[in-house]
Amino acid sequence: MSYQYLEAALLGFVEGLTEFLPVSSTGHLILFVNLLGFEGPPGKVFEVAIQLGAILAVCLVYFARLWRVAVGLKDDPRAWRFVFAILLGFLPAAVLGAALHGFIKTVLFNPTVVCVSLIVGGIAILVVERFLPTPRYHEIERFPASLALKVGLFQSIAMIPGVSRSGATILGALLMGVDRRTAAEFSFFVAIPTMAGAVTYDLYKNWSSMNMDGAVLIGIGFVMAFLSGGLVVKALLDFVGRYGFSPFGWYRIAIGIAMLAFLYL
Repeated sequence: MSYQYLEAALLGFVEGLTEFLPVSSTGHLILFVNLLGFEGPPGKVFEVAIQLGAILAVCLVYFARLWRVAVGLKDDPRAWRFVFAILLGFLPAAVLGAALHGFIKTVLFNPTVVCVSLIVGGIAILVVERFLPTPRYHEIERFPASLALKVGLFQSIAMIPGVSRSGATILGALLMGVDRRTAAEFSFFVAIPTMAGAVTYDLYKNWSSMNMDGAVLIGIGFVMAFLSGGLVVKALLDFVGRYGFSPFGWYRIAIGIAMLAFLYL
């Protein structure tokens, strides 16, 4: 059991490290779970639930901004526009996730799908970075409703493991004319309701099969995801400002090919 605790800690660290990078945290978790032979709670609930730790880290890093938005809802139109944009970005994933939850978990949660998605997503990042449109939007509060909804549709593609929720959201925003930093921040904020909803839904579906051992494993993974996620958020914005997203595209292609070779050779 002690080895299982160490594995849960490692998986939590990987989750927090990759949740906000456009490299697919779910894809990395699936690959690591298979490599380690990790046996957590049934229904893949461990892999989903620990993502809430990384989301909590974002809430703390951006606490001042989120607090200003919450207070500004009384009389500040910018606060309302911010919340409206986030909700529209969240809506497609909420609807499609509820409708396709069973199919995604039983059919798509496998290493081959992850590897192919990593490679295809990496190529997409390189192409978008090569032909990046001139940025026209530099504040979430200025997003038109149609733009937020379209970016939300891009995010919903990430229900395919390996695509990357943050990666799909960021690429969608870049294609719509959002600058890199704002695109990354929008992916952070829209993750809050998206992942909170996913975790709540998964726990509800699998509550009857949960036990104390499973809860302890989730708790360990949650804490590690929180700690590593907090380190990544600000560092990502600085990295993207200096190098763009292309390094993540090359990384995705390399890790996808390497894992395919490992799995089948």
